[in-house]
Amino acid sequence: MTKLGIYKNIIEGIMTAALLFIFPFRTIFKIKLFILYFIIMHLAGRYRKSTLLIWDELELMFKGYLAYFASSLLIIDYVHFQWQALGWLVLFLLVQGVCNLLIARFTHLIFWKQLRKNVLVIGAGHTAKQLQQTCKVNRYSLLNVKGFVNCNNDPTMKSVDQELVDQELPVYLLRDLEKVIEKEKIETVLIAIPEMNRIDQRTIVERIMDKVETIKYLPRMEGLVTFDTKIDDFDGLLMISTSQGTISRPQAFLKRLIDIFAGLAGMMVLGPLTLYVRHLNHKQGDRDPLFFTQTRIGKDGRPFTIYKFRTMVPNAEQILDELMEKDESIRKEYTENKKLKNDPRITKAGDFLRRTSLDEFPQFINVLKGEMSLIGPRPYLPREKEDMGERYDDIVSSKPGITGMWQTHGRSEVNFEQRLELDEYYYRNWSLWLDTTLLIRTIKQIINKDEGAM
Repeated sequence: MTKLGIYKNIIEGIMTAALLFIFPFRTIFKIKLFILYFIIMHLAGRYRKSTLLIWDELELMFKGYLAYFASSLLIIDYVHFQWQALGWLVLFLLVQGVCNLLIARFTHLIFWKQLRKNVLVIGAGHTAKQLQQTCKVNRYSLLNVKGFVNCNNDPTMKSVDQELVDQELPVYLLRDLEKVIEKEKIETVLIAIPEMNRIDQRTIVERIMDKVETIKYLPRMEGLVTFDTKIDDFDGLLMISTSQGTISRPQAFLKRLIDIFAGLAGMMVLGPLTLYVRHLNHKQGDRDPLFFTQTRIGKDGRPFTIYKFRTMVPNAEQILDELMEKDESIRKEYTENKKLKNDPRITKAGDFLRRTSLDEFPQFINVLKGEMSLIGPRPYLPREKEDMGERYDDIVSSKPGITGMWQTHGRSEVNFEQRLELDEYYYRNWSLWLDTTLLIRTIKQIINKDEGAM
């Protein structure tokens, strides 16, 4: 158990004892609940040594509380059973769960400086930058990246020729690796060069094995690794088994049920929001139609009409053609990203709607009709089908969503190819838990008005 695990045990122990003191349970039942809680949470792995993101912690907490509730039912004194006692038990678990969520969230922030691990990333390419950004915005991981190591043109590396990108932290040369580890007091090294061969990896590992606590690396799996991937010790051999998560009928039914409730809730907001958008447009002298409709690619490639609040001038497509014909840089940008960063076609009200994601609300109509889902891949245009290439069949196997992977993992900073990769990842790793995490990230981004990942 780590220092953080010890802190959590102490804080949660004090909190649980205080709650049990307040709730009207019999003394022997309070003692049993107290002991049972820590047994269940330890078995659930909440205090394990591996680094977690907040989504992992929430999943472990959810599973742990299900087991805790089921186990607590077994220790109830049914000889003197009263339904009122069961109600108090449910209330206790709810209050304790909320308190634990707050503890799980703020212990990482309060003890950040004491518990963080100084990290050095081997690599200075796109993967290294993505890894650093993940560590930066997920402070829950307690990984504090101090810099990068450029392995290009080093005589000891035979397989490394990365496309270097601008990094916001210092980039060191591989020959200075040991000096950097000592200077920056590095505890964890992350090898973020998936294309590096085994010989080069071993060279780096042997150099630093006795100088840091932990060495981790990103393997080159070409998208084969999913949430169902397992690593097995096959009599001394490292064996990776992976299977693609497919949605079962009960899961599909539950996902559709969630979409219906979400669609109804969205429609309740859509009414007054439409009046507000109408007022906003008229105030700025824009009296053209409020809604924008367009044909998109739906599940299994079936076309459907998507609804959005209009954020561009009415003849946007014609203007785009004219812009691309006049300006080669605009043509190149749109061809590569399927969008323009500074799009002159966007209206003043449209800019506000896009920044706040309010332009997406009419898509709840599509959700209710069953053409879209609350969470799913981006709804692509028919003209983008050819550019989707081999990923097309995987992506259209799921209903397009109002929000999804690309919206919560960079959005405006993500190019078209990366968007395809994220949507394919969603298809290969789909689960109700993944949908839950993406929905939470979306809500957090809207509240924080943040386009980046959480």
